[in-house]
Amino acid sequence: MSSGLGVVAADNRAMVPLGSDTVNHSDTAARKRHGRHYTPTPLAEFLARRALLFAPPRSTLRVLDPACGDGALLFAVYRELRAAGRDVELVGYDLDADAVRAALSSGIELACHTGDFLSAVDDLADESFDLVISNPPYVRTQQLGAPTATALRERYGLRGRIDLTHPFVATVPRLLAADGVLGLLCANRFLTTRGGANVRQVLTEELTPVELYDLGDTKLFDAAVLPAITIATRARGSEPCRYVSVYEDANARTPSSATLFDAMTAAESSTVRAGNRTFAVEVGVLATTPVVGGRRSLLGRGPAGGLGSAAVVGGIGTGAVAPGLFQMGPGAAVSPVPRVAAVAGSAESVSSPGVQGVADLPAQVAFDGVDARPARVARSAVAVSIAADEVCEDGAKLVAAARALRAQGSRMAQPETVWRMSQPSVDAWLGKISDRTWRTFGDLARIRVGIKTTADSVFISQHWDEVDSSPEPELLRDLITHHDVEPWQVTGNHGARVLYPYDTSAPRRTPVDLARFPCAARYLQSHHEQLAGRQYVLASGREWYEIWVPQRPHLWAAPKVVFPDISERPRFALDTSGAVVNGDCYWISLGDLAGSTELAYLLMGVANSTLGSSFYDAVCGNRLYAGRRRWITQYVSRLPLPDPTTPVARAIARRVQALVESGAHHHDSRVDELVADAFGVSGEPDKR
Repeated sequence: MSSGLGVVAADNRAMVPLGSDTVNHSDTAARKRHGRHYTPTPLAEFLARRALLFAPPRSTLRVLDPACGDGALLFAVYRELRAAGRDVELVGYDLDADAVRAALSSGIELACHTGDFLSAVDDLADESFDLVISNPPYVRTQQLGAPTATALRERYGLRGRIDLTHPFVATVPRLLAADGVLGLLCANRFLTTRGGANVRQVLTEELTPVELYDLGDTKLFDAAVLPAITIATRARGSEPCRYVSVYEDANARTPSSATLFDAMTAAESSTVRAGNRTFAVEVGVLATTPVVGGRRSLLGRGPAGGLGSAAVVGGIGTGAVAPGLFQMGPGAAVSPVPRVAAVAGSAESVSSPGVQGVADLPAQVAFDGVDARPARVARSAVAVSIAADEVCEDGAKLVAAARALRAQGSRMAQPETVWRMSQPSVDAWLGKISDRTWRTFGDLARIRVGIKTTADSVFISQHWDEVDSSPEPELLRDLITHHDVEPWQVTGNHGARVLYPYDTSAPRRTPVDLARFPCAARYLQSHHEQLAGRQYVLASGREWYEIWVPQRPHLWAAPKVVFPDISERPRFALDTSGAVVNGDCYWISLGDLAGSTELAYLLMGVANSTLGSSFYDAVCGNRLYAGRRRWITQYVSRLPLPDPTTPVARAIARRVQALVESGAHHHDSRVDELVADAFGVSGEPDKR
């Protein structure tokens, strides 16, 4: 079956000095559209060298690059093997005929095919390659188009939002020899996003990751792509996967004299200079399973929102038990904590749109996160768990936990669980937080993104008074954007307003009758061609003048916690103005907290603290360039909360209230102290 992609695979010709800020901007739009992000020669050589460490020891290896460009990765493998006196058969595919001609003219013998690898792959025999090495094209769903994305999902058993990396990786296990190895260079998004579950599933259930390098903001490509290298074998393995991350750190301690690549293969973490930038190189092992410790999993998938999917756990009558959280007894293998999916008999399941009060929550809840996908056969053990020094009441140690988890293998790896680095000191720190976690943010409330108009130039302006036929004032609502949000405060300095054509008293999305608003009607009609051209709006049964994602109009009037989608430091603030929140921010309605401002202050205190940022880095890890973080539902839902009835939690709430009422918008060291005290830890884990 042809994929019908027509997408140019990754080209490997351009070289960018490691750590350099200088890039070639020619043909940027075309290369982004076709997923061509060039591989620097030093990185190609590093990838080849690391992959060959795990390749079978045969005298001749058969090597495939399914998106070979002009052959840079294949030739890096060739040079390494020939230097060691070994022979190699090279096979490559690429849609770019010019790149294939360049590869064939290199003077190195190889079989290089012009064409769509995903169309040709069915003709390749099982277990026919010892090494697959690739920098596959990074083309996201919106560039693929809906028909192609749907066809790829169906063909390869993929879910959700995909990019072209996903089907390329899905083809690899069948092609590898029983002792074969994959050397993969791709965007690091698969480590920490829900969409990356497709890749994580293949790597943990059909292969065994042995080395992982998150190259972070090293700016290796002429694109906004943060790369990662994964080395994975088809053979089973019991050792944890080595995990190294590299991110710029301008405040790092004095750098060592090592090169960046030397630091990446060293046994311990370090700081190095590359170009004119300083990088922190962190070394640990890969963790693919939920936190063990206390009564809750901090890394498992959060609920969709509120407590609507919750079920009371443990000793409450009869019910169907679904696999979910994990627990460990002393000297025993890991076992699932029973999770009741359907309760009958003496107890009632908890079902609530939100918290009705602190005392009303059950002592222990878990959430329905059963994976409905067809199960794949688990092939390998992969990594240690994320655990504390004490993973159960009698204090079983981390090393025992790791051995037991490795014995269980990748059956415990949950594709929906993001990957992260495990380091003993960080794991112990997380375990102590887990022991004092009362609920997570996602347990208590629905975390929503702001509105998405898909026509901002029509709906949003700072200068409505200068617009001809300006809409009626009652339809122009103050709009909170990321420019307006600081810690504790919504400043409103940006001054944007949104034309919001909805009845804000209605509990469901109800567009206004434009006949009642002639000025707005004339204004919108003047943009009819642009608005009506949004076929997806019309196809969903909406009026042509509606906003694509208006959220819940009746909730804007209630107080809410607002925070930007992307920021270096957390900026959680309380809004009581009734303003609408833009799509570059997220928000939590106090209605989900039973109107409790005390709980809202506690949430803000934890989120804006040093501990909150450190927890994010340890658990979520989705860092962008220049230290920026993504504060989206998937991650914020995992932030922990201490018991709000304790004196220290109440002290946090009082301190935050004072900051809000005083108009402060700075980081507060006293909040840091109180939050750390609430969880019985320091604000940051000691990584020494």
